[in-house]
Amino acid sequence: MPLRNDIKKIMIIGSGPIVIGQACEFDYSGTQACKALKSLGYQIVLVNSNPATIMTDPNMADATYI
Repeated sequence: MPLRNDIKKIMIIGSGPIVIGQACEFDYSGTQACKALKSLGYQIVLVNSNPATIMTDPNMADATYI
């Protein structure tokens, strides 16, 4: 997929609260998406209702909403 120059910000919606023992896969994939898109120069806005994930780390996104 070609890089679009008209998009500057991307919103990533986290998986929210999950059953203990199943959060790792969703948290890891969301974190990797944040890192990959940030490395391409996009501003990342993260929305996640679970504050106990690695995705809500202050350095992961440009703006985080819980």
